[in-house]
Amino acid sequence: MAKEKGGFWVGVAAAVFHPATALMARRRGTGVENIPRTGGALIVLNHVSHLDPVYDAVFVHKHGRVPRFLAKHSLWKVPVLGTVIKGAKQIPVYRGTADAQQSLRAAHEALEQGLVVVIYPEGTITRDPDGWPMASRTGVARLALDHDVPVIPAARWGTRDLYDHYRKRFRPFPRKTVVTKVGEPVDLSAYRDRPRNLALLREVTDLLMTEVKDLLADIRDEPAPEGFHAGKKD
Repeated sequence: MAKEKGGFWVGVAAAVFHPATALMARRRGTGVENIPRTGGALIVLNHVSHLDPVYDAVFVHKHGRVPRFLAKHSLWKVPVLGTVIKGAKQIPVYRGTADAQQSLRAAHEALEQGLVVVIYPEGTITRDPDGWPMASRTGVARLALDHDVPVIPAARWGTRDLYDHYRKRFRPFPRKTVVTKVGEPVDLSAYRDRPRNLALLREVTDLLMTEVKDLLADIRDEPAPEGFHAGKKD
């Protein structure tokens, strides 16, 4: 499969993270045919560990695309890592500041340019004790409705076994397995002509995250809970 060119810093990141993630965990994926080989796409994912972006980036890149992530702007200040993610043209999120809308504007521009944008609508790793998605922010609905690109739900499981932030546990041994399942694009045509208000954005956000939750239930081979763990809504 021909790969999308990402430039020098994407090459550097790939050279480091592809072997590093393989060393720490076996990687399995299904539904990769749902990621378009060209053109813009919005991939909507759950968030259970700070290692998620690394594994998700490798997964998307391995299948021919260069992902653009919305990530906390503080990462740009981390030595070495900040240089890499800036060079790879990732999208900083300035939450709670005057620049808060800048990240969404950058994500809109990326989709308009035919790039793949990866978003974690929960905004942070889930606080659900069992790892199910929390109630999510509505920025994902704005992106999804404003662009005529595939909106693709996906779920990944296994990274929290490797690094659990809330319990402060990093357990690379025995070697873990990280599984990713990509769903079919969600048809949002019924929502695009409706009046754009908070109720609509909430409905679309919950629709997308329900798709993600159902994919996660398939990976875990257990029923998903009703609704979402309490989290901040906007």
